[in-house]
Amino acid sequence: MRRSLLFFIYRYLIPYGGLLLVKALSATYRIRLYDPENEQTVLDRHQSLVYASWHQRFFPGITFFSSRKPIAIMISQSRDGEMVARVVDILGWRSVRGSSTRGGVAALRQLKDLARAGYKIGHIVDGPKGPFGYVKPGLLRIAQVAGKPVVPTITSAQKKWVFNSWDRFMVPKPFSRVIIRFGDAIDVPAELEGDAFERKRVSIEQRLKELYEDTDRMWADPDKIAGIFSKWATKRSGHIPQS
Repeated sequence: MRRSLLFFIYRYLIPYGGLLLVKALSATYRIRLYDPENEQTVLDRHQSLVYASWHQRFFPGITFFSSRKPIAIMISQSRDGEMVARVVDILGWRSVRGSSTRGGVAALRQLKDLARAGYKIGHIVDGPKGPFGYVKPGLLRIAQVAGKPVVPTITSAQKKWVFNSWDRFMVPKPFSRVIIRFGDAIDVPAELEGDAFERKRVSIEQRLKELYEDTDRMWADPDKIAGIFSKWATKRSGHIPQS
């Protein structure tokens, strides 16, 4: 009886209850896209891509990127990963189970097939437990196997809660303005290995850091923010406000 109750809580109550809370909070956000042409150009040319984000900032994307279906994401085969996969499945994403330590080769093959079928791929570059901001080799391996460009995907909130976690995880406060920015596409050649692979990894890591810092600085420029959140900018981005 106790095991059945725990299974129900872990399998249904926590995922559905948590997702309901996430959706309710996310529905209040005023989201605008910045540089959306960087995403669209890649999709027009390749029909798919690899979104690359920090773990610290992925909260606004939980519901937003459901609008990018079909989309897949690699999730570890751990017990915690099971709950995350459940949430992802409820959202309509495709969860692919595997990591560098367990099931990674099979997961990469599955992502390759999904990318060829038109699935976009979401990837948390420093998850699940850091180090913060460190781009792990898995991002590059996914891009190589899938044969798709990496598009840095930046989220920044004007008002947020910051948690005392390993990466200072951020959750935008209710009714906060949120910018989702797409960086220039980054190609990762399939033959890249050794020192060249490491240089590419470091360059992507640095580019993500620069984009996050630059986007965060926008909140200090009232004129720029007014332009981003104007009705014209909303129409141009093709995004319908959530509030």
